[in-house]
Amino acid sequence: MSEDFSNYWTAALYFKHPTNGSYMRVPNLPVTPLLGGSDGAKGGLTVYYTQFDLSNDRLSTQPITTFKPGFRMTVGSPAVTGTAHAGLSYQCQSGNNRGTITKTMPTGPCSAGIFTTHHFPACWDGVNLDSPDHQSHMYNTVTSEGFTNAGKCPSTHPVRVPQVTFETVWDTTKFNSMWTSGAKNPFVWSFEGTGAGTHADYMFGWKGDSLKNAMAKSECFYDGCGSIKKQPMATANKCTVKDFVAEPVDGWLAKLPGM
Repeated sequence: MSEDFSNYWTAALYFKHPTNGSYMRVPNLPVTPLLGGSDGAKGGLTVYYTQFDLSNDRLSTQPITTFKPGFRMTVGSPAVTGTAHAGLSYQCQSGNNRGTITKTMPTGPCSAGIFTTHHFPACWDGVNLDSPDHQSHMYNTVTSEGFTNAGKCPSTHPVRVPQVTFETVWDTTKFNSMWTSGAKNPFVWSFEGTGAGTHADYMFGWKGDSLKNAMAKSECFYDGCGSIKKQPMATANKCTVKDFVAEPVDGWLAKLPGM
């Protein structure tokens, strides 16, 4: 989308060698979206903005207010070691089958990589563009997996905003032969975190009223929303971010970057 200058972030996944403890960054693959449209993508993550779910908008009873300039939020926490929130999940891919949704990383090698999902909260307090913990100004109604806004927004956070979702596929296949049978999952997040600590950040950056116009259209699915401007995938692939820290992040590393 040529009018989207938002910032999207999630932690990188690393393989931890079971013998010597060294690390190698896991590459990611293009996501095959539920509604197609990813032909030519070279990687990255897929971002969804939904009004209610993938097949209904419910604008007549649940109008959508789009984010304001300066808005930001996060979902999940690197400090969590128990069970991740319902909106954060993993799937062990096999061929074109995404696999069963779980709250923890797969317990065995995945023949087509690990699929991760981050569903952000969709209820806003209507006042604060951010909060000290980047989460208190939002309320997460997601109580089960899937693209569904579960339940109405509470009185403390009455404003319904677009449901933002990240999907990422990590190509773990090159490490399958090094995953000893019966051993625990050898993959860790870049903060040395466990599966429950998966998290993601969002900073709004759409130009003008482009997202507002898209979300106001009934039956707005995939990229057929209002006057939203698209760009060729070849152009999108040229949009990359330069490294800002002079530190090795690829190849076998004695420690995780920044640790």
